[in-house]
Amino acid sequence: MHAYVYKSQRKADTYVYLATRDDFAPLPEALRAQLGALSFVLDVALTPGRRLAREDAETVRGNLSARGFHLQLPPSAAVDPMREDWGTDA
Repeated sequence: MHAYVYKSQRKADTYVYLATRDDFAPLPEALRAQLGALSFVLDVALTPGRRLAREDAETVRGNLSARGFHLQLPPSAAVDPMREDWGTDA
């Protein structure tokens, strides 16, 4: 299965994976309005065993099959400990 990845120009670190290139019809209108313009980033083969940087490939494949899209949100501070203030600034 292929996925076509688009970056939101309005929401930082937010990406949309689509099952079909440039087919934004599966995205709910409210979501499309929040994301703003989407810029094509890459075409990726989601083969079994494929690893993605921030998402589980199996989850992405499931969402693409069921909904036609997958939304990748920015990592939260709870997940990314490097975003916390460690109080080390001088």
